[in-house]
Amino acid sequence: MDEVGAPDPRAIRDALAADLRLLAQLHDREPDAALLEELGRAPIAELLALVLEGETARSGCALLERTLADLPRPITRAVLDELAAEYAAIYLVHAYRAAPSESPWLDKDKIERQEPMFEVRGWYRHYGLEVPDWRHRPDDHLVHELRFLAHLLELHDHPAALNDAARFMDAHPLLWVPNFGRRVARRCASPFFAGIALLTVGYLEELRALLVELAGVAPPAAVASRSEGQHSEAEEPARPYLPGAGPGW
Repeated sequence: MDEVGAPDPRAIRDALAADLRLLAQLHDREPDAALLEELGRAPIAELLALVLEGETARSGCALLERTLADLPRPITRAVLDELAAEYAAIYLVHAYRAAPSESPWLDKDKIERQEPMFEVRGWYRHYGLEVPDWRHRPDDHLVHELRFLAHLLELHDHPAALNDAARFMDAHPLLWVPNFGRRVARRCASPFFAGIALLTVGYLEELRALLVELAGVAPPAAVASRSEGQHSEAEEPARPYLPGAGPGW
């Protein structure tokens, strides 16, 4: 029985899982009016259970809040069309050369659906999960990885799940999501999606730090240094995306 007033570990994990599912929703599809209204009802940080303290996450929240505050009420069709076009530029046609999946970041040839995807698939299968249409959206897509982390946090009766959440973060999302998020934030035309990108990066880095306390698993040195701001992606000038002109990433 928990001490009076002591946080319930299950409740903490469930709340963090809800955070991850919200982040996954923000990357899953273009926003509709209902989502924009919901996000605008309170400061973004108040919608999340994890108390965000880092500069990256706070910058993402500030961008989102400014964007939401400036939207017309009611939300117009023009606003939704503009956000849908930017969503497509980031997640569908990859106009900013920032793949929303792991393989292009870690594969030596920068190709989709390579060894990193099959490694991620192995994690899913270990927990009885399967991506329904991996040709449409690969197993190592950001949305799937966020939802898998949420699933692990919700498995209270599986003794290894919390430890595996930390290990999965080190082996997969933390190796590429910081580069993805910062590139999107630097190159995209929409402060709404720039905010989502930075919030996701900051949230994952701060969640991993919390898992040191919850799971007792310290991150490897490479991941720890990256979470302190020493990111591996070389800065390069943004270039217009021309289909068929050079590597896709």
